[in-house]
Amino acid sequence: MEYVTLNNGVKMPVLGYGVYQTPPEETERCVREAIEVGYRSIDTAQAYGNEEGVGKAMAGSGLPREEFFLTTKVWISNAGYERAKASIEESLNKLQTSYLDLLLIHQPFGDYYGTYRAMEEAYKSGKVRAIGVSNFYPDRFLDIHHFAEIKPAVNQVETHVFQQQKVAKEYMKKNGTQIESWGPFAEGKNDFFRNPVLQEIGAAHGKTVAQTALRFLIQSGVVVIPKSTHRERMEENFQVFDFALNEEEMARIEALDGGQSLFFSHYDPQTVEWFMTLV
Repeated sequence: MEYVTLNNGVKMPVLGYGVYQTPPEETERCVREAIEVGYRSIDTAQAYGNEEGVGKAMAGSGLPREEFFLTTKVWISNAGYERAKASIEESLNKLQTSYLDLLLIHQPFGDYYGTYRAMEEAYKSGKVRAIGVSNFYPDRFLDIHHFAEIKPAVNQVETHVFQQQKVAKEYMKKNGTQIESWGPFAEGKNDFFRNPVLQEIGAAHGKTVAQTALRFLIQSGVVVIPKSTHRERMEENFQVFDFALNEEEMARIEALDGGQSLFFSHYDPQTVEWFMTLV
């Protein structure tokens, strides 16, 4: 496994296992299999409704807690100091752990400043090893980075070959924040798995489109957390450290960037209204 060092010295695996949209009843099995494959970084969230399954799988693995890098996120409905503080304790209980390796604000809505204060408090007390944000566009990222006492260690945003977050990455790098990808396969959008450029480059290395896309992101300095409920795909996604893309191949994939989200924009009022219905 390869690692990145966060702005507070904590080491984070560049490849993890995500459980977004993994049904709660399947989560324990999926995480258990991911651990058997070799994953040690597990990414969940309060909003996923499956923290309990993650906790059970980790507790039942027989491995010491310190071998894992565990991430969860505070949801919009828990925004604000008091609610966030209570939700952090609830997440710790569901995950059967005394500490989190990374805690993120899931979305930049509600009183996320109050949320961040609760996270800073948890960090100072040793309940969290690193804190950060998710889905914070450059403007909101710069805002919270400037005013926060403990600077965000990570910003998890939509990042894949069609949305490479080139501008956002510049500001994160400038301010010492690690970019992490959600949706590294764009959830199959834009006919992702049949993209001719990824197919051709992958074939040259004896690798799949998925492996090629993950390798591109990792070589671009992006932490990735691919999700699959199928063990064979978990294994496939894990086999990305035995090859490297050359400069020409990297440039060809960089040219696929459209610079726009394939999912939603926080600058769109209708999208923001939709998020508000989830509170």
